[in-house]
Amino acid sequence: MHIIDISIFIIYILVMLGIGFFFHQKNKNLDDYYVGGRKMSSLHVGLSVVATDVGGGFSIGLGGLGFIMGLSGSWMLFTGLIGAWLSAVFLIPRIKALKSKEPLYTFPQVFEHFYHPRVAFIAGIISAVGYLGFTSSQLLAGAKLANATFSGLSLDMALVIMGFVAVGYTVMGGLKAVIYTDTVQWIILMSGLIFVAIPFSYISIGGMETIVKSVPASFLSLTNVSWQTIVNWSVTIVPIWFVGMTLYQRIYACRSEKEAKKAWYIAGVFEWPIMAFMGVILGLFARVAFDNGMLVEGGITDPAAVDPEMGLPLLLRNVLPIGLIGLVLSAYFSAILSTADSCLIASSGNLLTDIIAKLKPLRWNEKKTLLVSKLLTLGVGIVAVFIAMRMQMVLELMLYSYAFMVAGLFVPVLALIIQKRPDSKAAFWSMVVGGVGTLALIISEVSLPLGLAPIIFGLSASALTYLIIYFINNNLKKIIL
Repeated sequence: MHIIDISIFIIYILVMLGIGFFFHQKNKNLDDYYVGGRKMSSLHVGLSVVATDVGGGFSIGLGGLGFIMGLSGSWMLFTGLIGAWLSAVFLIPRIKALKSKEPLYTFPQVFEHFYHPRVAFIAGIISAVGYLGFTSSQLLAGAKLANATFSGLSLDMALVIMGFVAVGYTVMGGLKAVIYTDTVQWIILMSGLIFVAIPFSYISIGGMETIVKSVPASFLSLTNVSWQTIVNWSVTIVPIWFVGMTLYQRIYACRSEKEAKKAWYIAGVFEWPIMAFMGVILGLFARVAFDNGMLVEGGITDPAAVDPEMGLPLLLRNVLPIGLIGLVLSAYFSAILSTADSCLIASSGNLLTDIIAKLKPLRWNEKKTLLVSKLLTLGVGIVAVFIAMRMQMVLELMLYSYAFMVAGLFVPVLALIIQKRPDSKAAFWSMVVGGVGTLALIISEVSLPLGLAPIIFGLSASALTYLIIYFINNNLKKIIL
């Protein structure tokens, strides 16, 4: 990479760290650090929501989908649109209406309000572990991008650098730094893709004529996807909008219910069609470049050994002129960091508020509590880097993390939305059965019927467990009365 591109990228990194340091000086208490002072506007929060959800996993992952299946890969983020709008209609009014004696900082605290402290404790564990894995997927996405772009930079060293940057400004600035850097990062990403990456890549591969000749017709269709894949994506991604700690933090950060709903509608539109099609189109361009021998210099020579998620970074490295590589690289790192920082702050929030504080009540002043919060964020970041070093595929790690959280948490959330008096015992065991069952199926790698994902069976078991225990408890009450 040319010194001009390296300089642009370094300036971008320094700006992100500078924003973190700025809010490090502004943060005075946990309200500032974890929920942005509860006065954020819909535009900032909306851009932060979509930046967090799309992030590096979907940015690099969508490129991989475009590489192996074409435009149909965009349906993955259509589930994001559905999830965002459904949660705006059904979830946000329920959450913003809570009249708690104590201010809410985390998602499991909602469970404590509607259920029982032990239910909130289990939710905290599931959420913390899930977001730890999700953070790792984002760091791995950034490392893959850097590894493909910077000659001589190993994947492990790239992971260390990604971890240093993402953890650095998140530890310093908290959620305010996360949301404001997300806005900047999203603007950089959209500008880089729309004005640089897509037009330069399109011209470099030879335009529409070359695309039509190079790839199967199915790649240019929206039907090149199986029903099983659609079901797996839908069941994995739509519910995350109801159980995502990062999303609850942003609901708390909004100044009103109206602002929160508006933010979620904004996020949905940016998910699909805007980001969905830009991601898969660039992945499709990478496939065309591969088929025409343009990526040989980048290391792709054997179709059987190709990593589809590396196609897009290598395309950008080979087709963009000096100066623009640095801009687009910064754009993709923007997407990656915008998710990694949110997941870090979510996981550390779970650890402090929902696990540590429940095991031993905190008796520290605000200054010491804020310091402990930052140290926990640092610890989560370090562990996430080590996990990422042991994984290979970004999208796989991200979807596994989603599956674990959704299977463990979605059914109790549905219950508190639908029922006036949801059952605490039923919620507790549905979380244990759903979360542990899904994790066991993922680890065991057993062959499941019809090619469906482990989450389908884990979530079904969770729902069945809740219903059985709920009806048993209600019938016993009727008999006793």
